[in-house]
Amino acid sequence: NMYAQLIDDLKGLTLVSASTLEDEVSVKSAGSIEGAKAVGALLAQRAKAKGISGAVFDRSGYLYHGRVKALADSARESGLKF
Repeated sequence: NMYAQLIDDLKGLTLVSASTLEDEVSVKSAGSIEGAKAVGALLAQRAKAKGISGAVFDRSGYLYHGRVKALADSARESGLKF
């Protein structure tokens, strides 16, 4: 499964989140690149709904390729700026 969050580090609050476990994300293989793209798009959609247009992308040590890259690219294509 894939999870993503936008967090306010100063306040310690999660602003929006998205996951392949949610009903809005309908993919056959949750751990796939398609699942990552769906999570990225949903995260960006929820961010825009809360008036968030930009964020810092913290990949937590994961290499920037595969699912991590797919999630980021999808979020960017959906309007979120990193």
